[in-house]
Amino acid sequence: MVETIISIKTVIWVLIWLDQLGPSVCPNTKLMICHKPRDSLFSWNSGFDNFTGFVNWAFLLLSIGGLRLLLENFIKYGIRIDPIQWIKLLVDDQPNSEHPSIAMILYSVVPVVLCLLIEKGLAVEIISTVPGMFVHIINLLVVILLPMIVIHFKEGFNLIGASCVCTIYSILFLKLWSYIQVNMWCRTARQNAKSGMRRQSLSHSDLKSDDSKDLKVSLVLYPDNLNLKDLYYFIFAPTLCYELNFPKTVRIRKRFLLKRIFEVLVCGQIIMVIMQQYMVPSIKNSLIPFSNMDYTRTAERLLKLAIPNHLAWLIGFYLMFHSWLNLVGEVLHFADRSFYNDWWNANNIDMFWRNWNLPVHRWALRHLYFPMIEMGYGRQTGSIAVFFISAFFHEYMVSVPLKTYKIWAFMGMMGQIPLSYISKFIEKQYGPRFGNIIFWASIILGQPLVIMMYFHDYIVVHYGEALLEDYSHI
Repeated sequence: MVETIISIKTVIWVLIWLDQLGPSVCPNTKLMICHKPRDSLFSWNSGFDNFTGFVNWAFLLLSIGGLRLLLENFIKYGIRIDPIQWIKLLVDDQPNSEHPSIAMILYSVVPVVLCLLIEKGLAVEIISTVPGMFVHIINLLVVILLPMIVIHFKEGFNLIGASCVCTIYSILFLKLWSYIQVNMWCRTARQNAKSGMRRQSLSHSDLKSDDSKDLKVSLVLYPDNLNLKDLYYFIFAPTLCYELNFPKTVRIRKRFLLKRIFEVLVCGQIIMVIMQQYMVPSIKNSLIPFSNMDYTRTAERLLKLAIPNHLAWLIGFYLMFHSWLNLVGEVLHFADRSFYNDWWNANNIDMFWRNWNLPVHRWALRHLYFPMIEMGYGRQTGSIAVFFISAFFHEYMVSVPLKTYKIWAFMGMMGQIPLSYISKFIEKQYGPRFGNIIFWASIILGQPLVIMMYFHDYIVVHYGEALLEDYSHI
């Protein structure tokens, strides 16, 4: 009886409590709806995009993994950082060396001066067009072929010296091509009595009112531009496309310049540390598995090399396209500092190549792609020609310094054409995110594979297959 009374009191108390809470918990189905059509947060259609916690988690996990690899490397190899090795690579350590790298760099003045003299002769019509252009072509061929011949037959070249020579002569080839073609456009415009040129240079009308405080304009007309000072300004300027009038700044920002100098020094040291401490051991360790076609161990070495190589590549990109080119542009008052776009957001391979190296991209469009289109070639033919030239110079700057004439870099670049179609297909079928993943995968895995291939071939070509036995204990 007592328990019944207590139960009745409990029910009454609960009803009174529910009545005091109001209608929010009233057993009315219309007021207690808690379900509606919704997607889970991880669904693409949910519209949810705040993954900050996952970004922090990924960064922390990546840092822990990187720290583990760092400790593993130091425990296994010790401290491998040795600046003396870089000094030996920078200078010829052979007795009575003639320093052929320095001689080749100094000789680069000859094709520059010859190009200017030919242009002066064409401008005053001392030299006719056909013989002048023929001499220009011979001069350009000498620029690109001379390093190949001299480095191959001349002793005393070290790897860094030969790489510097090939880089300088490649840039010189592209710059002289642009210089010759722009001046040809100017002569044609003058002969046809046209008021404008095909590629307009900067003029006062191109400047906005708020730009005039930071930019200075000193307009030059053809053929007044044909002098050594103008040509060498273009040779040293951070661009491959010649113009009669470059946009220039009024002053040098000292603080900005000091930052760029600091970045060049620091980033260069970091790259050398990564190469000595991480990349060199991984490359050596890949030799035997790669030679024996041990796919499992080769894949493991490839993945191990991919991380430090990719880190060095990213730092190298920042060093070259931001720090160094901005440093040179600041010293030369060069105002156009657009050297790259947001290539890291590329949804396909084409977008990456259009955005990551703007000086080369602009040169390819202005001096190769558009002229071929105007000559009647199709867009696909023009694109293939651009990739072919790019593939040639990639192979040139790798094979010539190594004296190992293979076609891996060339094939890697030409392989970007079908890979471009694949990445566009994936982007169209599965969205931009997966296209971006394909782009990053090709960069992260493609470069270390090419490095392993060239190292293997370099050892075989220069030291013979018997030397592979010396690495068998690694």
